[in-house]
Amino acid sequence: MRKIAIIGAGNMGGAIARGILGGKLSGEYEVRLSNPSAGKLERIKAEFPSAVTTVSNVEAVVGADIVILAVKPWLVKQVIDEISTSIDVEEVTIVSLAAGISVDDICDMFDNSLQAAYSVARAMPNTAIAVGESMTFVCGDRAAKYKIDELNMIFGSMGHSAVIAERMMGGAMALCSCGIAYAMRYVRAATEGAVELGLYPDAAKEYIFQTIRGAVALLESTGANPEVEIDKVTTPGGVTIKGLNAMERNGFTTAVIEGLKASSR
Repeated sequence: MRKIAIIGAGNMGGAIARGILGGKLSGEYEVRLSNPSAGKLERIKAEFPSAVTTVSNVEAVVGADIVILAVKPWLVKQVIDEISTSIDVEEVTIVSLAAGISVDDICDMFDNSLQAAYSVARAMPNTAIAVGESMTFVCGDRAAKYKIDELNMIFGSMGHSAVIAERMMGGAMALCSCGIAYAMRYVRAATEGAVELGLYPDAAKEYIFQTIRGAVALLESTGANPEVEIDKVTTPGGVTIKGLNAMERNGFTTAVIEGLKASSR
């Protein structure tokens, strides 16, 4: 059984551990999870007794085939310094979830004499990985294709995953990792508008959820450009076109585009 070590049991690391242990790959990988404090580890261990938990990063990575660095960007170098002499450099795949740190940056954090031996990749999930619905991106030209394919399969089991060029990671992060917050902001705004129109907030949220599900289902089933489906509900002089035009007058499309551009930098 192949072994995955996850360094960090926070929101993302814990969600990945739960996604593997309780998802489509349950039983196919041994999951080792390390965290400096025991509380989060104990909760995961209670849910999934097969998880191997430890407060020692070194203990977690010994013999691991894949090491996922689910720590804040400023901690990546510290963790690499700690574990670099305890991993099999010829076999292990190092996967960083840290935004803004490139594959070359990660390689530079290892001993120069060993850099060429390391397989290094990046992955960028979003928080929906906690419910098995993440849109995750994987990249890394410092890892063999079969290793990237394995990572794509692992993350794909917790939603959807795509392998992209590293130069696209900033845009992909803005669209999907940051983008999940933007989608939730729309839900909040729509809920507030619904309350002003006289609907109860809890009911309004359910109505919005189903409307979004329906929009996604239509686009997925037809493969149509969104404008095609929009045209079907925008009759001349109708309320939908009035609403769309009011949103555009208030900068809807521009706000979305500018938000994506700002968060990709």
